[in-house]
Amino acid sequence: MSLPVVAIVGRPNVGKSTIFNRLAGERIAIVEDRPGITRDRIYCKSEWNGREFHLIDTGGLEFGEQDEILDHIKNQAELAIEEADVILLVTDGRDGVTGNDEEVARLLHRSKKPVVIAVNKLDDIKHEDLMYEFYSLGFGEVIGISSLHGSGTGDMLDAVVSHFQEGTDEEYDEETIRISLIGRPNVGKSSLVNAILGETRVIVSPVAGTTRDAIDTPFESDGQEYVLIDTAGLRKRGKVYESIEKFSVIRAMRAIERSDVCLIVLDGERGIAEQDKKIAGYAHEAGRASIFVVNKWDAVEKDDKTMNYFRKLIREEFQFMSYAPILFVSAKSKQRVHQILPAAQEVAEQHALRISTSVINQVIHDAIMAVPPPSDKGKRLRIHYATQVSVKPPTIVLFVNDPELSHFSYIRYLDNQIRQAFEFKGTPVNIYLRKKN
Repeated sequence: MSLPVVAIVGRPNVGKSTIFNRLAGERIAIVEDRPGITRDRIYCKSEWNGREFHLIDTGGLEFGEQDEILDHIKNQAELAIEEADVILLVTDGRDGVTGNDEEVARLLHRSKKPVVIAVNKLDDIKHEDLMYEFYSLGFGEVIGISSLHGSGTGDMLDAVVSHFQEGTDEEYDEETIRISLIGRPNVGKSSLVNAILGETRVIVSPVAGTTRDAIDTPFESDGQEYVLIDTAGLRKRGKVYESIEKFSVIRAMRAIERSDVCLIVLDGERGIAEQDKKIAGYAHEAGRASIFVVNKWDAVEKDDKTMNYFRKLIREEFQFMSYAPILFVSAKSKQRVHQILPAAQEVAEQHALRISTSVINQVIHDAIMAVPPPSDKGKRLRIHYATQVSVKPPTIVLFVNDPELSHFSYIRYLDNQIRQAFEFKGTPVNIYLRKKN
């Protein structure tokens, strides 16, 4: 199930970034008392009353001025509005309704998305009456807040969350393997979808577009049910390429949340970019099984060392995902495309693997005997007991005398020992320490 997306929009200097930082719980956006300082849309994950959602911050919208940067910000904000499930329109109560507010409101009315108006800078009880003027913008909900003091933000979030739809995603059978193709724009994700479907001569069901931003293709191959989740392509408008690069991350995040296996598609011709690492990092943090798929391999000039060089490069750039297998394919020539589904099935099985408690304890016991846990100021970490508490991804809890005595290098050692025993190919393994009561 993918998380709802909330976009914060408004004209410059109304306090959008301050609200964003308050909801994000850290100072992500640059807050400076100068209009238009938020140049790039920024996103994070937030939560209110148990409901998680993605939050997008946008640059201030100004109308009537011809300026390349302002055009860029407007394009970016339009992309954010297009992606959002709910829009939080931030205004300045002290200024009242301005012509710019009215222009932003017109843009939002056209989007037909639910809109909550936050009238900011009502820092004193005597300012509260200033918010009523904003009902004239034609959106039902107007809530007075102070982003500085935090007052009113609870009511504002209640209003935002009330617009989230329950269970909008297509539900698939438990045994169905949901595969998303994620990566930068133009790495060949859609061509790979077509190549996979064509290569395996699969039975494709006529169901598509279960969410606004992804195309789902359910099919069956060798008796196994699959769904391919392809993040829809983005329209290029003028000079919005950079916006699209950033915007594609949100789309990737939503696809990742709905999948069991992520195919992280890299461009063999263009190599590895910072954006690739960001997208792969989301799959890793979300605990999804993953496979690196290097596409366009037919177009790469190579000798007998090229593949090993590229494999080494991936291992260096994505050190945190040493568990993910690597495939070199070409959607165009269909080279090695037949390997993708068997690899996805294998990592999906590893992702859902459950190990009995007695066997895990034996592996941990042997690991401790070979390399005892570290000690700190004469106190040694003691591991009493281990158990697997969940799958997708496999999650193991170690009951210990004092979690503070652990060191990340020892946890990494245990992770390696567990992988030697059970492989867990293609999937992250979460290891948590709990104090034994």
